Amino acid sequence: MISVGIDVSKGKSIVCFLKPYGEILHKPFEVKHTESDLKTLVDKINTLKEETRVVME
Repeated sequence: MISVGIDVSKGKSIVCFLKPYGEILHKPFEVKHTESDLKTLVDKINTLKEETRVVME
């Protein structure tokens, strides 16, 4: 299972994709809370080939 960790703050979030045991699939990256950035994030998540869980804090 892939975990998508999203650290939400005002105006932007930091996102990281992880496999079990902390293996990083995608280095942490910033997503602004704009329609275009959020759509890009959804598109990236939708390309993942395994079961995916999104965790927000």
